[in-house]
Amino acid sequence: MLLERVGGGFAPCHLSRVSEAKSTSSAPGSCTSAAEKETGGAEQREKQYRAHQGFGDRRGGVISARTYFYASEAKCDQHMETFLSCIDASSASSQDGFSAIKLTALGRPQFLLQFSEVLVKWRRFFHQMAAEQGQAGRAVLEMKLEAEKLQEALANLSVATKAESQRWFTGEELGVSGTVDLLDWNSLIDSRTKLSKLLLIPNIQTGQLEPLLSRFTEEEDLQMKRMLQRMDVLAKRATEKGVRLMVDAEQSYFQPAISRLTLEMQRRFNRDRAIIFNTHQCYLKEAYDNVAVDLELSRREGWHFGTKLVRGAYMEQERERAAKIGYDDPINPSYEKTSEMYHRCLDYILEEIKHSPKVNVMVASHNEDTVKFTLRRMMELGIHPSEKKVYFGQLLGMCDQITFPLGQAGFPVYKYVPYGPVDEVLPYLSRRALENRGFIQRTKRERELLWREVKRRLLAGSLFRRSP
Repeated sequence: MLLERVGGGFAPCHLSRVSEAKSTSSAPGSCTSAAEKETGGAEQREKQYRAHQGFGDRRGGVISARTYFYASEAKCDQHMETFLSCIDASSASSQDGFSAIKLTALGRPQFLLQFSEVLVKWRRFFHQMAAEQGQAGRAVLEMKLEAEKLQEALANLSVATKAESQRWFTGEELGVSGTVDLLDWNSLIDSRTKLSKLLLIPNIQTGQLEPLLSRFTEEEDLQMKRMLQRMDVLAKRATEKGVRLMVDAEQSYFQPAISRLTLEMQRRFNRDRAIIFNTHQCYLKEAYDNVAVDLELSRREGWHFGTKLVRGAYMEQERERAAKIGYDDPINPSYEKTSEMYHRCLDYILEEIKHSPKVNVMVASHNEDTVKFTLRRMMELGIHPSEKKVYFGQLLGMCDQITFPLGQAGFPVYKYVPYGPVDEVLPYLSRRALENRGFIQRTKRERELLWREVKRRLLAGSLFRRSP
């Protein structure tokens, strides 16, 4: 996706057509490991993180986002080459461009699905331990487990002996203050998953110990490594070209892994400036906690934080999938609640920008109220557009009455420019035109503004005069 700056740039993403039948039949297989196929182990996964035939075509109900399906490693390499050309194009068109990519284009979604489940279980286990220490209901960053009690609990649950857990904390230099918070806890999973793919934690419902990761075949191991290598190649090219690389958000059952892998890239490449941008979806009930945890991690480790805030593109599909398969709906109950979440997350980031030069945000929204909210809070906090810490983004051909005044006022504002063969880009653009129910109303609003400007120029005798 090429994001072209108004008065500069974003980068293209390639569009290619996949039939519904092909996507429905191939997607479940690409989300299941060989070991799970042999043993039926996929049925042991939590419902949200299983591959389901009825939702094999992930385009269902999605009109505002590009969907990739795994075909082969060679196809993933082709996607990487396309993304590299997008980065080059963005660099050539602007000194401060962006390039947007999707991780499902770079490897088998199986790894994202399984790693997401690992991260969610690991985080849930932390909350279980916090509840046992009387900290249920606290804000996520205020939960601090007493290290000694945690080690005793891990031993009692047969997760690890006290000696083993002491080595984890010593090795990671955790627990030196006598407490462990969620960021400390999350950091443990890095070294532990490298040491063993059979890390065990209790299943809260069954009380049985279960492995976090299933075994991968040698080929699956290689496929996972290739996916990480492709991400590394893209991040290095973006750094060389001075282009910000924006990792798009995807479905909730992929997103924990996508966010975690993006954070790992940010740790490596955002030391001097924000090159890698994550994406936070504000229609998720946990959006604020995700933003707060990621921002706090960047603060502690000293790298530059960058994110794109969106409302989210998969609402209808997510709701239908949760209802039919039988797990809790991860989405906020209404558009109004999603807007409240968006403004809450945005305000938190803007407050941080006021105090830190290492925080950046892309306000990706067509909502006039959200843009006005952002401008008002920037003025109240003393954040000047020339600081280039707050960016705005809209789709090409939509909401120009928002985009161009922002550009004329000196704000960094960008247009998303799709990239690919004409016969495949046009259907994509037509779907984007249906992005939400307010599109027709916005079209009427744009037409009214254009007609008002024509009448003003006619009365002033300056119909064909160009603005200075």
